[in-house]
Amino acid sequence: MPNNVIWNDVDEYFIEKLIPNDSILENVLLANYHAGLPSIDVSPTQGKLLYLLAKIKGAKNILEIGTLGGYSSIWLARALPEDGKLTTLEINHEHAKVAEKNIIEAKLQNKVEIIIGKALDTLPSLKESNSIFDFIFIDADKPNNPHYLNWALKLATSGALIIVDNVVRNGEVIYQTNQDASVKGVRKLMDLLASDQRIDSTAIQTVGLKGFDGFVIGVVK
Repeated sequence: MPNNVIWNDVDEYFIEKLIPNDSILENVLLANYHAGLPSIDVSPTQGKLLYLLAKIKGAKNILEIGTLGGYSSIWLARALPEDGKLTTLEINHEHAKVAEKNIIEAKLQNKVEIIIGKALDTLPSLKESNSIFDFIFIDADKPNNPHYLNWALKLATSGALIIVDNVVRNGEVIYQTNQDASVKGVRKLMDLLASDQRIDSTAIQTVGLKGFDGFVIGVVK
């Protein structure tokens, strides 16, 4: 049996056992599909991981860079306490409209703010307004990952968790000669993590519905 078939079947098994049917999240993925959004949301097991990490951290102020249709936003917002807030950044106006509708359907609009525009343009405004975050999830265009990490470190509290998605690139991250812009962006991110004394981090490889990929998980000192 091919590896990808095994990965998918195992993920489906874990989902069946550990993640009960959730009509809201299923409808989000369906709405994203009908709106023509790319199918690049985190998987249910990855979404549950983000939720649990935010719960374990006791996060109250979450920053998400890359909203898409709001699937991961909803997972993260559900982990927040009543007075918690998720700020999520999205460059695409149409994607943001879909996300807003999905978040309203999930009854989380009071906890979620969508900021539309290029993240590298909107992140400075968060700094200017003295916004600080104890949990940051980076899942946007990969070439800008090093810039997103630098901003995350400026906006993070001591002890904040920073999670970066899609860092394995189906194994291509190990090849220095690879000229793909996303691979190069991840490699630059890794170089920054290796040299920056403000964060202590590791990376984990994952397999499943999203293929062969992985996360960076870091704690701000």
